[in-house]
Amino acid sequence: MSRNAKSSALQPLLPSPLPYRDASILACAMASLLLAGCQKQEAAEHRLPVMVRTETVAIADFSPRTSLTGVIAARTLNNLSFRVGGRVAERLVDVGQHVDQGAVLARIDPQEQESDLRSAQANLDAAQAQLTQSAAAFERQKTLLAQGFTTRRDYDAADQALKVAQGSVDAAHSALSNAQQNLSYTELKAGAAGVITARQVETGQVVQAAQTVFTVAEDGDRDAVFNVQETLVAKTAPSPAVTITLLSDPQVKAVGKVREVSPAVDPPSGSIRVKVAIPDTPAGMPLGAAVIGSVSARPTKAILLPWQALTSAAGQPAVWIVDPSTKAVATAPVEVLAFESGTVVIASGLNEGQSVVTAGGQLLSPGQTVEISGASQ
Repeated sequence: MSRNAKSSALQPLLPSPLPYRDASILACAMASLLLAGCQKQEAAEHRLPVMVRTETVAIADFSPRTSLTGVIAARTLNNLSFRVGGRVAERLVDVGQHVDQGAVLARIDPQEQESDLRSAQANLDAAQAQLTQSAAAFERQKTLLAQGFTTRRDYDAADQALKVAQGSVDAAHSALSNAQQNLSYTELKAGAAGVITARQVETGQVVQAAQTVFTVAEDGDRDAVFNVQETLVAKTAPSPAVTITLLSDPQVKAVGKVREVSPAVDPPSGSIRVKVAIPDTPAGMPLGAAVIGSVSARPTKAILLPWQALTSAAGQPAVWIVDPSTKAVATAPVEVLAFESGTVVIASGLNEGQSVVTAGGQLLSPGQTVEISGASQ
């Protein structure tokens, strides 16, 4: 077989060149893809501004408000006790009962005091009889001395006996009065109207004089008692007005003044006991009721912004600020002083007059331009 014959046999196996029309189509497709990519890049570089709301930074006085839970307590507590000892014969009141001034709370067996009273009365009767006899003898000596039938010595003796008898009568009167008082002390009476808060004796128990029997919380203005951290006491202005709210019924409110601050810290709790006087205490605040006391601390300079303005940058609190010339946004780290209802309090990180994004910040990225739809001063 010749060389030409071999070439003719192999030629059908080689790929034929592309037609001119197909090559043109392929070139157009590649050009279209390149043009689409350039248009997307140009659109990304010329994004439309994001509509946001802003607020101008203004420094104002901020007074942190602190609320603590406390209880209503009596301003005056009286520990009542018998002035004489004896066996408790009768107990007439119990804890929680309201008593009026002068009401009898308990009695002790009066047998010993009654016996002392009878003895004192008998001594008085004897002293009065002796006084009568001595007075009669003195009058006789006085008459006889005037007539010259007695001596001066007998007259002076009668006068001395009369004075001794008079002294005995006075002493007997005093002893009788003491015996009567001791008998009255067998009844324990309330010195003022109030509520019985504690009881230490039962019927049949023997008590000593001055041993506490009842504790009475006197009627009148009440105190709200709080355990306050020492740092809060230091930050609070002197004699602040305290708003007292009943925990079970927030409609019951009163305004009080700090009446007493304990000079020492309670070691177990590390707190200071503070008593707040409540003038004209509402009837809805009984003894032992739980209350909430709210007070404002000393004012400090801070920036108040809506909580929607707060964002995060590198894990730290931040806000979006707007450049007034380019309308581009950037994050500014801030230090948060406190969180209030609907408001975040900024301590530092912003300057007065800066424009802060308060709505729409979730759509922003650094360097992006914005359009302000509303600004408040």
